[in-house]
Amino acid sequence: MGIKILQQSKSQKQKAEAYMFFAKAADMGNLKAMEKMADALLFGNFGMQNITAAIQLYESLAKEGSYKAQNALGFLSSYGIGMEYNQAKALIYYTFGSAGGSMMSQMILGYRYLSGINVLQNCEVALNHYKKVADYIADKLEKSEGIPVEKVRLTERPENLSSNSEILDWDIYQYYKFLAERGDVQIQVSLGQLHLIGRKGLDQDYYKALYYFLKAAKAGSANAMAFIGKGNAIGLHGLGLLYFYGKGVPVNYAEALKYFQKAAEKGWPNAQFQLGFMYYSGSGVWKDYKLAFKYFYLASQSGQPLAIYYLAEMYATGTGVLRSCRTAVELYKGVCELGHWAEKFLTAYFAYKDGDIDSSLVQYALLAEMGYEVAQSNSAFILESKKAKIFEKEKMYPMALLLWNRAAIQGNAFARVKIGDYHYYGYGTKKDYQTAATHYSIAADKYHSAQAMFNLAYMYEHGLGIAKDIHLARRLYDMAAQTSPDAHIPVFFALVKLETVHLFQDILFFNQFTMRWKWMKLDNTLGPYWDLFVIGLIVTVLIFLLRNCYG
Repeated sequence: MGIKILQQSKSQKQKAEAYMFFAKAADMGNLKAMEKMADALLFGNFGMQNITAAIQLYESLAKEGSYKAQNALGFLSSYGIGMEYNQAKALIYYTFGSAGGSMMSQMILGYRYLSGINVLQNCEVALNHYKKVADYIADKLEKSEGIPVEKVRLTERPENLSSNSEILDWDIYQYYKFLAERGDVQIQVSLGQLHLIGRKGLDQDYYKALYYFLKAAKAGSANAMAFIGKGNAIGLHGLGLLYFYGKGVPVNYAEALKYFQKAAEKGWPNAQFQLGFMYYSGSGVWKDYKLAFKYFYLASQSGQPLAIYYLAEMYATGTGVLRSCRTAVELYKGVCELGHWAEKFLTAYFAYKDGDIDSSLVQYALLAEMGYEVAQSNSAFILESKKAKIFEKEKMYPMALLLWNRAAIQGNAFARVKIGDYHYYGYGTKKDYQTAATHYSIAADKYHSAQAMFNLAYMYEHGLGIAKDIHLARRLYDMAAQTSPDAHIPVFFALVKLETVHLFQDILFFNQFTMRWKWMKLDNTLGPYWDLFVIGLIVTVLIFLLRNCYG
């Protein structure tokens, strides 16, 4: 009854009612209901977060062989949330979880072996774990199941934290689906458009777009007919599917091939995938792995998930292409991240917006453990704000540093700068200017980060962790200004300060011997932050001059 209510619910109130039934069933010893209740207590569904109670339930479920409980206990052990921080124990829990059938545990182990987290790095073992999950996801995708979600990056979207207008509420989406299935033509066209262009938190999904447009067109909607017009790429692809699967017409691979080729020429990724699949499987054509690879690759450039999956298969087996374990794993990982567990990105985001920081953090932290880079940076962002209550304050910076590091390894430039900051200021680690400079250099050289260039320039200017080099400092300040318009004002003040100090040094200390002695005395006279004093002086003079100009 609880599951039935949950599936048909259109509001939070109805969902809460479903959990009343789960609670009753859990009290009667139903394992599935106990799992539902434990998850609700862990993730804080409907404001009912109680991690201690969740752990008690998970521990009793684990004794009964629940793989979901094994995975949850592994996650809690890996972060030290409500339990002892113990990576060895976490690994054991994940191993049991994956053996029992937990897709999440498989993904976590895949990520750990790929990155060498508390295990020896092993691409082949990572491949084995990721492939199992990717096979499961691909099967769902072929049945057009699962709903893609937007992964909101908290570090880049502060303006959205007060409004969710850009994201379609999950309850509303379910309600729209319900109305569309009941025959509401206007809703069918609207959902078709949302899936077609990927808006309101939904990624592009041409199958779903075509599904809703065809429904509406069948009911006589002129708008829907326009979207699937015969000369249109979607329509051509749709006709190809009808002939390929024999829906309403006899199966005709030659006709399917013709329509897929026309749609593929117009750049339609799903048609490119279908062509690839025909050549890969030999459906109505001779098997041709080179052509299959070509079309899968073209479709994958637009993010077609099944094309990415089949490319991974080809790289994993060396079919039609030189075998590459690393490439296969990266591709499988991308497919795995489309799983239904990605729904937590939305619930975590809304919990954060509503001020439920602990609920948001637990959800992001689980996704981070599964290898989602966005979740890693979001978890680190929340941790360093020190608003969470589920972590002891002294553990927040070290854990945030660990997560920023994982996000940086996956190519997040902002995270790379953050690691530099943590070493510069000594957050969660010892102060280490040299390491800070190394990370700023990576962010500047590899990702052209203006912030990293500015920070590095400051370090060269003052000889912090690296040899003092005024010329290089000037160049880096200029590069920061050229890279980002936001850097213009801070760079202007930094350069004015640098040149003023340089001039100050030349005028007051022209005597080489007295210069050395007096310069050393400057720190003692004005304090260690004398350069900030100089900046303040410059700003005051500039304000005075501007007021006189416009007064």
